[in-house]
Amino acid sequence: MATTAAAVAAGGLAFAGPVPAAQAEPRRDAVQQSIDKVVGADRHPGALAAVRDRHGRTRHYTAGLGDLRTGEQVPVNGRVRIGSASKMFTSVVVLQLAGEGKVELDASIEKYLPGLVRAKGVDTTKVTVRRLLQHNSGLPDYTNSMFAPLGDFFPYRHVYLEPRELLDLANAREDGGPAGGGWSYSNTNYVLAGLIAQRVTGRPFNELVTTRVIERIGLRDTYVPEVGEQDIRGRHPQGYQRTIGTRELVDFTRMDPSWGWAAGQLVSTPDDLNTFLRALLGGKLLEPAQLAQMRTTIPLDPETKSGPGYGLGIFSLPLSCGTVAWGHGGDIPGYATLNAATDDGRAATLTVTSLNGSVIDDSVAADRGALIDAALCAK
Repeated sequence: MATTAAAVAAGGLAFAGPVPAAQAEPRRDAVQQSIDKVVGADRHPGALAAVRDRHGRTRHYTAGLGDLRTGEQVPVNGRVRIGSASKMFTSVVVLQLAGEGKVELDASIEKYLPGLVRAKGVDTTKVTVRRLLQHNSGLPDYTNSMFAPLGDFFPYRHVYLEPRELLDLANAREDGGPAGGGWSYSNTNYVLAGLIAQRVTGRPFNELVTTRVIERIGLRDTYVPEVGEQDIRGRHPQGYQRTIGTRELVDFTRMDPSWGWAAGQLVSTPDDLNTFLRALLGGKLLEPAQLAQMRTTIPLDPETKSGPGYGLGIFSLPLSCGTVAWGHGGDIPGYATLNAATDDGRAATLTVTSLNGSVIDDSVAADRGALIDAALCAK
């Protein structure tokens, strides 16, 4: 679920209907050549992508295998776990509530969740809603307690965790920093954002995302898993994860994503993510004032201010062609997603069916980023 700045920087309005059968055929254009490069024995088992040009036309791509056991192909526009790309949806919900006067972005979290955050050395009066959404709160990340050593996801594979249990893990850590001290990625921020949305509305977070985002813009294949739901509905490629000890590549598709909650548990498709990004940038989800707030960024690295920035739940990503794209990738065991869209209507989303830590050839990360950049900069 956690997406590093480097991974996101390297590389997610027409409402698409069902994918025509012809679109399932491989294309040997530049995007197809690029997606073919990211799969293989030392790379990812499978990959799928959707690319929308500035005229509203969408092309779908696949490569590799969708199931290593049966040899089945990757399904065109299949459903995948999107990990931290879910944060864009959470941020939209909170910003909608801000526009309705139900949430104050610069109010302390103590106004909404008094006494809930107790991490050592944290001054919660300075942790505002805005700083949660911008990863500028200094709060420790609960996933650092769950997945140590990094990449050992197996102990929590079938474990259901309540949001409060995730906060207990964060509260027990001692590696937080000062609020407002700069960009520092923490999934804890978005668990708190989800709890704030629930508190001010009195409605479950899953319902808020469904009614305020998914149904509002007609996303066909995006959903929030129910409590205890471990399988992926509908057509989907299998997701894989290497074990820490034997380095065996294991089918990790079936898992409980509750530990991601508002920070990373959604399921979607490449096409739906492109539709979401276009609706977002096109003003169909947020009023102009809230969208402007979302797009107001801070640098990921203060020494490199011309590089990627982070707004309220979305990255600004400089492209090689001189323009800026907006999106938020996501990693979760079995799947890694990159996505971005530009203001002129382009959008691209790529999902591969294993994480960086499960590939042997580390150069594949740069190839994934190059695919997104090339798709968005195409003439």
